[in-house]
Amino acid sequence: MGKIEEKKNPWLEYQGEKREELFEFCKGYIEYMSTCKTERECVLTSIDMAMAFGFRDLEEIIENEESLKAGDKVFLNNKDKALALFVIGEESMERGLRIIGSHVDSPRLDLKQNPLYEDSNLAMMETHYYGGVKKYQWVTLPLALHGVVVKKDGTKIDVVIGEDDNDPVIGISDLLIHLSQDQLQKKANVVIEGEDLNILVGSMPLEGEDKDAVKANILKILKEKYDFEEEDFISAEIEVVPAGRAREYGLDRSMVMAYGQDDRVCAYTSLMALLDIDNPKYTSVVLLVDKEEVGSNGATGMHSRFFENAVSEVMDRLGEYSSLKLRRALTNSKMLSADVSAAFDPNYPSVMERKNSAYFGKGLVFNKYTGARGKAGCNDANPEFIAWLRNIMDKNNIVYQTAELGKVDQGGGGTIAYILAEYNMEVIDCGVALQNMHAPWEIASKLDIYEAMKGYRAFLAEEDN
Repeated sequence: MGKIEEKKNPWLEYQGEKREELFEFCKGYIEYMSTCKTERECVLTSIDMAMAFGFRDLEEIIENEESLKAGDKVFLNNKDKALALFVIGEESMERGLRIIGSHVDSPRLDLKQNPLYEDSNLAMMETHYYGGVKKYQWVTLPLALHGVVVKKDGTKIDVVIGEDDNDPVIGISDLLIHLSQDQLQKKANVVIEGEDLNILVGSMPLEGEDKDAVKANILKILKEKYDFEEEDFISAEIEVVPAGRAREYGLDRSMVMAYGQDDRVCAYTSLMALLDIDNPKYTSVVLLVDKEEVGSNGATGMHSRFFENAVSEVMDRLGEYSSLKLRRALTNSKMLSADVSAAFDPNYPSVMERKNSAYFGKGLVFNKYTGARGKAGCNDANPEFIAWLRNIMDKNNIVYQTAELGKVDQGGGGTIAYILAEYNMEVIDCGVALQNMHAPWEIASKLDIYEAMKGYRAFLAEEDN
């Protein structure tokens, strides 16, 4: 019986110009992650990047009754929170697509619809956490506000407070160690309660106000800077995220620390891979979707009909649409559900199984299945598809590894893979390994980020069916 040989550290292959190229690619990634801290920011920034490479808005093409042909590049924006990008291939779409799908929402805190109040001469804002978070990780951090306020007349106001060097930051207090005897007896999941994630935003009263003068001063500041009133919070979507830029991590600068790498690391690398594709044999698609962290529901989540409708519209502009051809196109497609995996952490070896764990610096990670415990809720990829992918990766000298998400009974997780698999297409989870997943600051290997982009590009450009 054959034995899998231990490969040498892939970093040793990155010397000289190759290492410089890898580091240069990650500079762009760090900039993207520093700018894009909400799904809206990711989608709109990605559109700008795509348009610079010749992508056109599919809605304009439909409105102008234009046709599409092989080589054309189009995108469809779904409410500024999800995005589908297509590079039209030489083959009929009926023969299938090459799809990479990732999500651009990340765990965070959301302002409630009526967030602002005053207590003990302090102005506070109430939040509701979004996605799977360890609530205690969000206290005593410098935080920023990112989002949009929509007034009754339809005026849309973008809000970013806490990112510029001249901006103030905000935060959530924790109980001082001197008075925390009772708190420290609690389980970690209730050390900080959800209703206690209230943000301190001010302490200075507005002169001339007798009641809630500190709150009134905050409203005055928001009015002067952004021109909205307290009632406009009702139609606002403002997210509380860690303040500050993504950074190089490690004394050797071999890693990246950033908020929201789950799953914007896969969004960025798949987008950059698509931008490098010009004339594919099969239509290449990158999907950036919302709401994965809360079940992929809603109009901008993967469970919506947005993607199916987008494919229909593209096929119609190509003169290929019929209900049957659409179903064939989706069934014949191959997809990478690009989502992150858990990197082995020497501080917590007890929850990992070493032979089936992902490691920093060993490249793109393929997870045959995710799910929880007995593979509940997973998409379990077919071995024929995995063999096909192995051939592509090896032919293109892509560094890759396989993994599970920790020990069998420790927990687990899920992705959008199973949703696309419902169309009967071949799907596998494939992404970058992270430490600190779902924490305010997550860590990834630069080598893995770069190899992910290369692997996604090889998948999209592959001609064999």
